[in-house]
Amino acid sequence: MSWPRLALRLFMRAVGSPSTARALLVVGWRFRDRRWWQRFPFLPLPARDYLQWRMHTAYGDANIVPPAEDVIRYARWAASR
Repeated sequence: MSWPRLALRLFMRAVGSPSTARALLVVGWRFRDRRWWQRFPFLPLPARDYLQWRMHTAYGDANIVPPAEDVIRYARWAASR
């Protein structure tokens, strides 16, 4: 799976469930690069090295794309804190 395909799957799940949408937005905002407004494409996206570190610590591979269910499960857990 690719990152754009993961984003599409997460979007489709969020459309069908407002609580999932809220959890994904909360976690997405937490993961953003703190100075996102200073770099193109001027979107609150996570830093690439941070995402690679998170994937390495979670899956043992910095270049893996996580399954949508793992992202949703983590988002629900993190948003409840």
